[in-house]
Amino acid sequence: MQRKQAFKKALKSVLILSAALVSAILAIALSLGPTWVAKRFNPVIHSTPATLTPAAQTLHQSLTVVDLHADSLLWGRDLSKRSDAGHVDIPRLQQGNVALQIFAAVTKVPSPLLLEGNTADSDDIIKLALLQRWPMATWFSLQKRARYQAKRLKRLARQRPNDFRVIETQQDLSEHLAQQQTGQPVTAGLLAVEGAHVLEHQLSNINRLYDAGFRIVGLSHFFDNAVAGSAHGVSQGGLTPFGQQAIQQIESLHMLIDLAHASPQTIDDVLQIATQPVLVSHTGVRGTCETTRNLTDSQLRQIANNGGVVGIGFWRTAVCGEDIDAIVRAIRYAADHIGVAHVALGSDFDGAVRAPFDVSQLGQLTQDLQRNGFTDTEIQKIMGLNVVNLLQQYLPPT
Repeated sequence: MQRKQAFKKALKSVLILSAALVSAILAIALSLGPTWVAKRFNPVIHSTPATLTPAAQTLHQSLTVVDLHADSLLWGRDLSKRSDAGHVDIPRLQQGNVALQIFAAVTKVPSPLLLEGNTADSDDIIKLALLQRWPMATWFSLQKRARYQAKRLKRLARQRPNDFRVIETQQDLSEHLAQQQTGQPVTAGLLAVEGAHVLEHQLSNINRLYDAGFRIVGLSHFFDNAVAGSAHGVSQGGLTPFGQQAIQQIESLHMLIDLAHASPQTIDDVLQIATQPVLVSHTGVRGTCETTRNLTDSQLRQIANNGGVVGIGFWRTAVCGEDIDAIVRAIRYAADHIGVAHVALGSDFDGAVRAPFDVSQLGQLTQDLQRNGFTDTEIQKIMGLNVVNLLQQYLPPT
């Protein structure tokens, strides 16, 4: 009897020690995980920035800089603090003179991730959700994953009210830009969702996303969904009947449609029925880089005729290079084919990509645009004013 009790006592001690050890290991993984993951998946190729000329520095500081796409909410880093991991945080946004960063909520990514032929059968985001201890509800709902990321961005604004705000309306944007003009180092974010699979086959979830602060809806990501076909999916199909209903509701709420990752048929279908301009938040152009999701000359013209804006990406398969020259080459091609008024920045910062620089170093892009013959007025439009003009017309007024 005594031996049995002693054994139970020893077993209990072992279990307690094991649980404590597992908890300690988990705590270390959770504290180090986001930084390690960010460095592993979102490296900066050239960590030492080039020296800017006085002319480039002066011009860049005068710009209203807007970037159409970053996935920074996904990785669990504290974006209120400057980091040497990943591409974006508030201090680096301020250093890069960024007026507005669009933050995309990523809710599902297939594994393995292919350029073509992905199905919706797997889910890599669940790993990050578990590692970062997202609420249990997010383990089973893509829509709740999006809303959780929105809450994180809004919490950031509450923590840093003098440095950062979330834009939801035309009035918010006007007030923010006026505050920026006073010289205050304030920056802002706007919420987008990457892939309409987040709707989970329910139109009512569009309203839930709107109420959570989302103002841009990407129709597809890396696989086909109930709304639209993806450039990386199996069917390469277009807009579904459910998707047509979704477009109408999205536009009725003054939300913008994003065609990044969309299949060619989806692009055609949307542009036939869209009543307001669309975005392509982060992409490349086939004229400088022949890859699956990059836009053809015909698609560029269609989007320009719609009044839309194309965000040129910074990563290798978007621009066929890993330096600023490749980015500028794609910007020049797009500007020459559809006009400067339809070209913008779509970095895909923190999108599991290698970037030539982080957001704090965007002045290098201003300098290279100058060197490649763009005028100051053209640079002002490309670096942000084109997006500002679109948002000032189509966001909810108040």
